[in-house]
Amino acid sequence: QEGARYLAIIDATEELIGHAHHMPYSKDLLVCLNNRILDAVESMFELDPKNKQLEQRVEHVKQQIKQLKEDKKGGESTSFKTPGSDKQAIVMLKLVKRLRDTIRSEHNKGRFETQAYVAENARLETIQIRINIENVIKRANDSIVRGQPGTALQLLRKGLDALSTKNDNYSNQAREKLQGMLDDLEQKRQSKNAEELHQIEEDQRKNDMDELFGEKKKW
Repeated sequence: QEGARYLAIIDATEELIGHAHHMPYSKDLLVCLNNRILDAVESMFELDPKNKQLEQRVEHVKQQIKQLKEDKKGGESTSFKTPGSDKQAIVMLKLVKRLRDTIRSEHNKGRFETQAYVAENARLETIQIRINIENVIKRANDSIVRGQPGTALQLLRKGLDALSTKNDNYSNQAREKLQGMLDDLEQKRQSKNAEELHQIEEDQRKNDMDELFGEKKKW
């Protein structure tokens, strides 16, 4: 029973690590996830101390953690990729939520140092915002192309609302971009309204003239 629980932890954590080429993972995050696996493997080995396979597995995970810690590059596992669709955005958001839940759990168990946890949680939160905002920008642009400026305006306002309480680098740049797109759309909408109004006035003037001169023909 106990062994099955540890196996489930290992499988779930390995699955999370497997997404490191889809989304930017930091060195701290990868070390934290591997430590979670190490703890589960060591617990299994305690239950079955004669198991050579488990003994090797413990050593293997320790080596992996050592390599990660010694890696001088220390950058992110991959660059951020904008979601291609709403469906993809939802999958990415669920993954970030799972990662945040996992590091919180590791921190609560004392296996993830507080300073590193706070920094990693903030980094993941920024990725969460970025997935949402990049998706909003993509959908707004699609709506503009389809000739639906009203939908685009709604999306941009939603995005700006989501950013209203954020103050990190990405959020500040994104706020400027969204505001720029919004102002541009509003301006186009106003000039289109002015054009339409002008056209209505022109048509009215033409109708008035037609009526006037039409009347004269009867004289």
